[in-house]
Amino acid sequence: MTSLKTVIITGASRGIGRSIAELLANNGYNILINYNNSERIAFDLYNKLKSEGLSVKLFKADVSRRDEVCSMMEYCIKEFGSIDVLINNAGISQEKLFIDITDKDFDDIININLKGVFYCCQEALKYILPKKRGKIINISSIWGIVGASCEVHYSASKAGIIGFTKALSKELGPSNIQVNCIAPGIIKTDMLSSYTEDELSNLQNNTPLMRLGDPSDIASCALFLASSHSDFITGQIISPNGGFVI
Repeated sequence: MTSLKTVIITGASRGIGRSIAELLANNGYNILINYNNSERIAFDLYNKLKSEGLSVKLFKADVSRRDEVCSMMEYCIKEFGSIDVLINNAGISQEKLFIDITDKDFDDIININLKGVFYCCQEALKYILPKKRGKIINISSIWGIVGASCEVHYSASKAGIIGFTKALSKELGPSNIQVNCIAPGIIKTDMLSSYTEDELSNLQNNTPLMRLGDPSDIASCALFLASSHSDFITGQIISPNGGFVI
């Protein structure tokens, strides 16, 4: 066990989660990398950070299953001795006409994107609340703010995270626990893999800063919210989106 602060990052094997894990590990945090399906790239990240002498552990858990989330929290306490920051990043997306969304489509999105946040927060707070100190950072999306055509279920899940963040921040404020939300704009990750070059160019041209976001843009925001510099900030929705949504 070490005196470093410990961060659990869900869905940390790729994209935004991976970038957050790399940045926070390099800034002196213990990192628990959570993954579910992306085992190979999760181990690649783990091995890379370990080879750099950084403090990291790896845990497979499906955040839509409370028993697996509970086991992950117990493992974190066993390995690092504390949970100081929880970053709820795990999520899935799907583009589909609303009338074609099936019950399974809807349930899958809600269970991972929203119920997963509920499970992770409840289980982590068993260890964070008694300390009267800690931070929760939930990753939403601009589509949780303004909605996206052909992504109604995804937008609903991300809007739910925003409401969840605001309500929980009020409840946990007296316990000196800050709860904030990052709502990224159009970020260059695997979620854009189905977009054509013309579509990506159009998105870029409609962004006032004239570029798409990079996962590092979100990681920098997460680092700030995880640090003591954000101790008087809670219940806020911060949206690094290049001006795409103002």
